Amino acid sequence: MLGSTHGTFTTDLRARVVACGEAPTAVVHGVTVAPGDQDVSGRPLHAPVPDLDRFFRPGSVAVVGASDTEGRPNTGITRQLLAWAERVGARIHPVHPTRASVFGIDCVPSVGALAEPVDLAVLLVADPLPVIEELADTKVKFAVAFASGFAETGEAGAAAQERLAAAVRRSGLRLLGPNTNLNAFERFRDDLEGPAVALITQSGHQGRPVFTLQELGVRLSHWAPTGNEADLETSDFISYFAGLPEVGAIACYVEGLKDGRSFLLAADRAARQGVPVVAVKVGRTETGARTAASHTGKLTGADQVVDAAMRQYGVIRVDGLDQLQDTATLLARARRPQADGVVVYSISGGTGAHFADLATAAGLELPTLPQAKQDELHQWIPEYLSVSNPVDNGGHPVGDWRGRKIIDAILADPSVGVLICPITGPFPPMSDKLAQDLVDAAEATDKLVCVVWGSPVGTEEAYRTTLLGSSRVATFRTFGNCIGAVKAYLDHHRFTTGYRSPFDEAPRTPSPSLRKAQALMRPGRRLSEHAAKQLLRAYGIRVPREQLVTSAAAAVRAAGLVGYPVVMKASGAQLAHKTELGLVKVGLTSASQVRDAYRELTDIARYESIDLDGILVCQMVGRGVEMVVGVTRDELFGPTVTVGLGGVLVEVLNDTAVRVPPFGEHEARSMLAELRGRALLDGVRGAPPADVDALVEVVLRVQRMALELDGDLAELDINPLMVLPRGQGAVALDALAVCR
Repeated sequence: MLGSTHGTFTTDLRARVVACGEAPTAVVHGVTVAPGDQDVSGRPLHAPVPDLDRFFRPGSVAVVGASDTEGRPNTGITRQLLAWAERVGARIHPVHPTRASVFGIDCVPSVGALAEPVDLAVLLVADPLPVIEELADTKVKFAVAFASGFAETGEAGAAAQERLAAAVRRSGLRLLGPNTNLNAFERFRDDLEGPAVALITQSGHQGRPVFTLQELGVRLSHWAPTGNEADLETSDFISYFAGLPEVGAIACYVEGLKDGRSFLLAADRAARQGVPVVAVKVGRTETGARTAASHTGKLTGADQVVDAAMRQYGVIRVDGLDQLQDTATLLARARRPQADGVVVYSISGGTGAHFADLATAAGLELPTLPQAKQDELHQWIPEYLSVSNPVDNGGHPVGDWRGRKIIDAILADPSVGVLICPITGPFPPMSDKLAQDLVDAAEATDKLVCVVWGSPVGTEEAYRTTLLGSSRVATFRTFGNCIGAVKAYLDHHRFTTGYRSPFDEAPRTPSPSLRKAQALMRPGRRLSEHAAKQLLRAYGIRVPREQLVTSAAAAVRAAGLVGYPVVMKASGAQLAHKTELGLVKVGLTSASQVRDAYRELTDIARYESIDLDGILVCQMVGRGVEMVVGVTRDELFGPTVTVGLGGVLVEVLNDTAVRVPPFGEHEARSMLAELRGRALLDGVRGAPPADVDALVEVVLRVQRMALELDGDLAELDINPLMVLPRGQGAVALDALAVCR
């Protein structure tokens, strides 16, 4: 636990795009997005930011269904709202058709009967739909619906939620819920200083551990319990919180995303602002995804795509709520790192070695301290102890004046950005002195000082008062959480330094290739290999010399033109896996072999009842590294681009990386770096290095195709893409394309 501080365009978004001739205008959340702020498909390139100030700090609040009858749920909620309104300076107006007053406050039968405009309407009713329709003429800015029984319950509930969402859109107000709770109206401590954590959760209970960080002195500014997200969603709150000066980090518990594109736009806004977003995203397993859907009725999305999209936009994904607490708090509080180097400092060689192993395996950089620095440390640490990193002080120097000297000397090294001191257990009075020295040193430096307090008790004075009372020391309870949070901290600042938004690289006007490609599309059908390769040619992707023939004599003539040796393949819209059916012949070197191959291929197709558009006679391309590049559609994010090791073993190896367009060259190269088989491109066992630049160019052309043909292309599979030796390019040997 960290210490205290005192100091895809999915259907929903597509439905909001209004075509205006050649320059469509997107209307998102009531915000009109000009054509210049859209990509080639008319999708917004910037996140609309809702003005939620009056939601969190309303001047007037109507409580529809207010009650003061003891024992009723609405009474407890009304009482809590009254206390909250007093804290934030809001006026409460009870609304009930049959009551004259509630808790001594005059009651009105409807919101429309109120004498003043209402900023927020809290709906304590089983069916919020009629109330939303009544609010359409009242100019209410926001409403909250607690009622359940909507999309989380199945198809009928989802239909009811869509009716509610449609009523909200017509009304012009913004709705939180349904199936939400009172978390937004909790008591937030106002005696804490420093950057705050803003919390977004789709499950109120899952946000409790983060909320209770206040008891350890961690400042929280807001809590948005989004529920089923019929209107306001996680993305809206990320966009809003990213612009608040008091917010140092955003912590999210996400069961499913309403709209993948909106989420990426919001994450992009946070990245532009330099505000870290840390998220637990449920749905890594089929069971988790199914349970999340039953809870909030959300789409969890293919987890590999979700994971890649989050990394692409700098969202830090963690697995546990304890990691969410620790990572978000560290990122909110810590100053920008001055160096990437991490030094592990301990009183035990075993502790230092153990921690260093885990930190190095996680990707942290533990630089060897310069010899001059080691000599300096040996003024206070016995010569027989290692001080290269990790630094082992042997224990005794901690108890006297030498302890602070050692810490200051380590922090003074320019290669050191983070000092981590694991204290595996209390050993007063030395542990008390060590904790105080670390706190004092942290106050005197801009570098990050972390402590892992390993005692399972957690009631020790050194922990509860000294460490948790510090505004500068980040205190953890486990090695893993400390390492994960520090890695996220360094990665976040590395990511946001010079951040260039992928949306800035999105094409805004169609390429000349688009018209050629659209002429090849066949709605609802799969293209033959020959047609799919024509599609690739339209986007400048190299394919072998080849001719489509319908007779043996034509095949022989084509082979002469293409040049021996040749490859012959059956071509037809039904064919997806030709090799398994024996419909590929390789290395043909004579006219007789070509004639025989033609007859054999057509006989197999006739026997298998496969309709062909002809036989392809293809140039035989030299050996290289077989890769796969493809496009698929994700339910949440729309078109995605995949690259990986290809050939006949692509399904077995499953070594792929995925990204959501748009992205640029840097991201394409990052995809290659993620592959387990990346070394094959560098050349192994005497093979020459592959033409990685040509491969990157193909990936970028494919993502352009994915963006421009978003409405037409359901799937594209280039396999194998033969990446030839450096300087020789890459050739798409086979391709499959499915039209929408």
